[in-house]
Amino acid sequence: MPLPPSDIAREPLHTRSIRVNSFAREDGQWDLEAELIDVKAYDFPGNDGVVRPAGSPVHHMHLRVTIDEQFTITSALAVYDAAPYNAHCMAIAPDYEALIGMNLLRNFRQVVKDRFARTAGCTHLTELSYVLPTVAVQSMANKRRKERLSGKTAQKPFQLDGCHALRIDGPVAKEFYPQWYIAPPLEEKCE
Repeated sequence: MPLPPSDIAREPLHTRSIRVNSFAREDGQWDLEAELIDVKAYDFPGNDGVVRPAGSPVHHMHLRVTIDEQFTITSALAVYDAAPYNAHCMAIAPDYEALIGMNLLRNFRQVVKDRFARTAGCTHLTELSYVLPTVAVQSMANKRRKERLSGKTAQKPFQLDGCHALRIDGPVAKEFYPQWYIAPPLEEKCE
């Protein structure tokens, strides 16, 4: 269900779009290709004095990571199509190869934040990388489901206890993951 219309008249200002596509590779790894685009809803002067028309990207960047079955990044590439300070912004792209070796499921966002904090990175590329863990999980979902159904794995699904709906003492775990369900402790009644 979408948000209801606003009760107050509004003027559009800015749109940020983030899209991530994932691909299974022939070599048994996966590519996640993330894209961030920022556009303004009005004409504005760029830092070079050229007026940028409404809808033209202020930021347009791409980040591709390749991951293995354990969610470890084996390759990383960042590129820009648009940035407010052009080559000055774009110069940081090669530094994002430092994502290689990071694991998307092991404190990834904090490790990225620490590595690319402030002047060590690009705010927008760093922010774009933050969506990768959940996209990777979704990308592997069918593979993990097939393994679970075939009995190839006896591991507790990592998504359990990852959010309120998937807590192991909740109704979703009880219905869909009964082997991992743990009944909540009974509350003691006060007399």
